[in-house]
Amino acid sequence: MGLFFKCNSDHVKEKKEALGEVLNGDRLVSAPYKLNFREEKDSSVVCKKKLSEDEVVFFRKAVEKDYYFQMYYDDLPIWGFIGKVDKEGKTDPSEYKYYLYKHIQFDVLYNKDRVIEISTRMDPHSLVDLTEDKEVDAEFMYTVKWKETDIPFEKRMDKYSMSSSLPHHLEIHWFSIINSCVTVLLLTGFLATILMRVLKNDFIKYGQDEEAADDQEETGWKYIHGDVFRFPKYKSLFAAALGSGTQLFTLTVFIFMLALVGVFYPYNRGALFTALVVIYALTSGIAGYVATSFYYQLEGTNWVRNLLLTGCLFCGPLFLTFASLTQLLLHTVQLPHYLLELS
Repeated sequence: MGLFFKCNSDHVKEKKEALGEVLNGDRLVSAPYKLNFREEKDSSVVCKKKLSEDEVVFFRKAVEKDYYFQMYYDDLPIWGFIGKVDKEGKTDPSEYKYYLYKHIQFDVLYNKDRVIEISTRMDPHSLVDLTEDKEVDAEFMYTVKWKETDIPFEKRMDKYSMSSSLPHHLEIHWFSIINSCVTVLLLTGFLATILMRVLKNDFIKYGQDEEAADDQEETGWKYIHGDVFRFPKYKSLFAAALGSGTQLFTLTVFIFMLALVGVFYPYNRGALFTALVVIYALTSGIAGYVATSFYYQLEGTNWVRNLLLTGCLFCGPLFLTFASLTQLLLHTVQLPHYLLELS
């Protein structure tokens, strides 16, 4: 959030980030709030700031678009809106009032010597009016309250693993599952019966008189018996797609294995992106081997082009998509979004 850069621009300490955090777009800096363990604070002043006209416009746009801050304390995430829009009793958007919160309260739960939970509340009575384009004086403050709890440290991340859009107790619809399975089995049986009848009639017809069958025009499954041994038109592209698909399948298997082991725990931010990049690089040999092997089976000769095509078949479109989205984001988003790490 740009506020902390404007308050303490000379004391901003950036956090060294791992590869996964960089790919995820995280930019962490140390926040000016000091939350010492079990040390309560009441309306401590962070900084006093005279917001210029440009800064007022900056924050008003952020409040209008519902921007929020995200912080971390002891690896626990915290979220909160930076302001609010007063629309009560007003129908014309030009009459809306825009306010910036200047007092934040941290409520921290602890169990013995471990932090269990942290949340934030914004004081609705401590506001900075951003409605007009003029300079305003603001004094940003924060309050820290500590409260003991009996929640064990091992369960402190349970609240973050539950999605608010899903019920806590999932009801399994056994009737729908059984109905779907029976439908699939019946359709498979019908298809197999039809295929067996067609093949059985063809075998009977061609088995009665082999000489007469040779003179007859080929029909049914014999009509395509020569096509199964015909090489595809774009053999290099086919082999490259097969190699890339094998690599992605192997990557998926390794990611699931790491997830089952517990590598992607909530504290390990960016671990998933780091694992994807590293495992994809390590499994590149699988893609090259599979693609080249099938390419030689299809009697291909230009194996160098096939290897280059295999390497670019997935990374090329991915890089172009990433670059296009980045450029679009840079041209459309004007307000920065920062993650903050509390001291």
